[in-house]
Amino acid sequence: MTKFSIAASPAAPKALGHYVQGVRSGNLIITSGQIPLVPETGALVKEPAEAMRQVLSNLTAIVEDAGGSKDTIARVDIYVTDLKDFPAMNAAYAEFFGTHKPARFCAEVKGLPAGAVLEASVMAFAAD
Repeated sequence: MTKFSIAASPAAPKALGHYVQGVRSGNLIITSGQIPLVPETGALVKEPAEAMRQVLSNLTAIVEDAGGSKDTIARVDIYVTDLKDFPAMNAAYAEFFGTHKPARFCAEVKGLPAGAVLEASVMAFAAD
């Protein structure tokens, strides 16, 4: 018996593998990782600040589909391929969230799917 429902938004890229965009159990929303793909074209954004904006936009679309909002995002996990991109990524992140400050994890990794410069996932709560 499934204890969660699938969260999927047409405003976010389709999964590249055998997984769903996200799930909701009770009021908890957990997304899969998103790389900076433009949903309408499938283009990969490579510039770090714009990649961060695209990923956060994709993740927010999934959270909204599951009943949450940008302001109900409680944690963001971010993987970057080069920590030298951290200042640009961090500035775009701060601009995106404004006064809302979710908990965050960030780590450098050797590589990501499709040659992405970053990947992120979130945990959020449904607003309803």
